[in-house]
Amino acid sequence: MENTQPQNNTAPAAPVTAKPVAPTVSATTPGSAPRPAAAPSRSGSFGGGRDMKKNTGRRSTRPEKVKSEFDQRILNIRRVVRVVTGGRRFSFSVAIVIGNHKGSVGVGTGKGLDTALAIDKALKNAKKNVIKVNLVKGNSIAHEISLKYSSARIVIRPAEGRGLIAGSAIRDIFELAGISDVSAKIHSPSKNKLNIARATILALAQLKPSKVSMTKAVEAAPAAPVAVAKPVAAPAKPEVKPAAPVKPVAPKTK
Repeated sequence: MENTQPQNNTAPAAPVTAKPVAPTVSATTPGSAPRPAAAPSRSGSFGGGRDMKKNTGRRSTRPEKVKSEFDQRILNIRRVVRVVTGGRRFSFSVAIVIGNHKGSVGVGTGKGLDTALAIDKALKNAKKNVIKVNLVKGNSIAHEISLKYSSARIVIRPAEGRGLIAGSAIRDIFELAGISDVSAKIHSPSKNKLNIARATILALAQLKPSKVSMTKAVEAAPAAPVAVAKPVAAPAKPEVKPAAPVKPVAPKTK
């Protein structure tokens, strides 16, 4: 009996060979050990594999800076020196003007080791010395006023329809206070801005309200009822009886 085996008409499959992969070697200097290749970044950024911080949508807990109601201008900044044992100490002195353009204005000074600290101190000092100016229609003043402070002498006059006519520190104070239609003159050879500014503040503090506004306030106030006194009858005069005639007395004779 002959052994019969099934015949396979398909050709034998060719063996699959894997291609060799060249190892990645970083560029090194001759004589040094080869460095391994860096792992690829997962996030695809330039952080070398470090994940970038995700935006979670949370707001910062830092409080927002509130804008002050006063605008400020620096009059002057001086570097001052104090001689102490062992040397000299330098500091900065600042004079500042603040105002809200609605009639409130103030002047302050501050001293510190740097300008930022000196400005903060001057700002706090100016807020303590804020005054309210009595203005009339057109943001002008009611009457003329002159004042002398230290070596500064100034004169301020109302100038209707002419705008602001002033210079030096007086102009800065008027602009921050919201004053217009005013003419100011400095009648002193002194150019010290701090003395001029303080003289201006004292002059504005002595202004009186206008007579027109005072009369309107009196007219607007309701008149109080006046009590009418009833006539009182005069008391009757008592009748005076004529005195009886005195009889003459004859002298007695012995």
